Amino acid sequence: MTTPITVQGAGFSSAPQIHPDDLPAIAAVGYRAIVCNRPDGEGGVDQPTSDELAAAARTHGLAFAYLPVVPGQISDAQVDAFTELLRTLPGPVLGYCRSGARATTLYQRSQAHSTPTASPQPDLSFDVVIVGAGAAGIGVAASLLRRRRHLKVALIDPSDSHHYQPAWTLVGGGAFDPARTVRPMASLIPYGAIWLHTEATALTPTQCQVTLADGRRIGYQQLIVCPGLRLAWERIEGLTEALGKNGVTSNYRRDLAPYTWELVQGLRRGKALFSQPPMPIKCAGAPQKAMYLSADHWLRRGVLKDIEVEFDLAGPALFGVAAFVPALMRYVEHYKAKLVFNSTLVKVDGPSRTAWFDVKQADGTVRREPRSFDLLHAVPPQVPPELVRTSPLADAAGWCEVDQATLQHPRHPEVFSLGDVCSAPNAKTAAAVRKQIVVVAENLLAHRDGKPLPCRYDGYGACPLTVARGRVVLAEFGYGGKLLPTFPLDPTVARGSAWWLKTRVLPWVYWNLLLRGREWLTQVARA
Repeated sequence: MTTPITVQGAGFSSAPQIHPDDLPAIAAVGYRAIVCNRPDGEGGVDQPTSDELAAAARTHGLAFAYLPVVPGQISDAQVDAFTELLRTLPGPVLGYCRSGARATTLYQRSQAHSTPTASPQPDLSFDVVIVGAGAAGIGVAASLLRRRRHLKVALIDPSDSHHYQPAWTLVGGGAFDPARTVRPMASLIPYGAIWLHTEATALTPTQCQVTLADGRRIGYQQLIVCPGLRLAWERIEGLTEALGKNGVTSNYRRDLAPYTWELVQGLRRGKALFSQPPMPIKCAGAPQKAMYLSADHWLRRGVLKDIEVEFDLAGPALFGVAAFVPALMRYVEHYKAKLVFNSTLVKVDGPSRTAWFDVKQADGTVRREPRSFDLLHAVPPQVPPELVRTSPLADAAGWCEVDQATLQHPRHPEVFSLGDVCSAPNAKTAAAVRKQIVVVAENLLAHRDGKPLPCRYDGYGACPLTVARGRVVLAEFGYGGKLLPTFPLDPTVARGSAWWLKTRVLPWVYWNLLLRGREWLTQVARA
């Protein structure tokens, strides 16, 4: 079931055009009736007729009603007829049209003129509810359904599009087409899963429920929490207003990565600042990758000698795994970049092209220092989403608490988490998700069966550090900085083959394997 379902209220949801193949999943998650609001023949040969859908619906025990309406011409009589259908059909009811808009309008007008019933229809319930449809959410849904195709799985996410974020740094370096980093969310929802196209607003694990933006409650037997993290742009004074003009950019936003490349191409002399906020952040190497690709371009164009490159890091080290620092330092020196440690970007004034950094001194005091710039690549602080931070599932820092080996919540064993939001002390990268998916899928199913959890996560993560166009240091490591190279090569050496892997192979793997439940190079430890 890839058609997005939007819960409109107690007992009713709307959806775009459905097809006979969608009906098993619709019935499986508890819908009992379907209302067709799209006139037959409106969309040509690809639109099934109402009679075809009615016959298919009956085979799955679903009631079916045909109430066609024309966009912009919905009459009061049609609203009354729709209201009567909601009163007489068994619920919950799913209404559909070409986009879902007419079904939604009928419902909203019906509610405006009706009195709420004393006994609202029951909320939907699922075997597994997944909050978040990023790489973690879609990937684990696909893996679960490949293992047990009859599971009733729901994905909750309000986004219309899905983004391949690891390529945004390449876009900012002129090495990747931004159009290849985005696809419609509906095209990626695994077959058999129900997509609730709305936002989750509360997690209530004591009742095994998730509250949606409209107040509806969704029940679950097991919950997977993976809504990612939040980019806290507002925590740097003036940054939100400055982005996208006056030389201020960030590869952490898809719409700004092309502006990064525009700025890099246009700079011939002056000062370029690159910032990195306190950890944890997603892809901890991304801030310095922006610096390397920019400096490499300036070097190739013969203008680097006239550009002062500075990298301000909030932490005390260039990279969190010491084994990779010597290789990275060779490129820092090659580009004659200045490193400023313990320096945190706190304020930006775009029109005056000034940035302020809080710099921690040797005696522990902090001094605020202004820096002028011609280009500023800013990376925001990154925090847990409010949904998780304010929930009973959060740890002291606000992340979803998990056992770092099993990825199971320590106080609510029916809850698992993976991806950027989980509290495990691993690098927050797409490569980490690739192995976490297997651990969560296997352990969740074992928990359903009352068996010991079989898989252990070793903290694996990877950061392909693009130190130059055509050269990548493929950093792969686990908990405690242990090196975990996939290939029998020295992982601290920059290689052209790793560039090919980063730019050609990994995007294909992401779209065609990871999001489809096809687990490539995902061996994990067994208990």
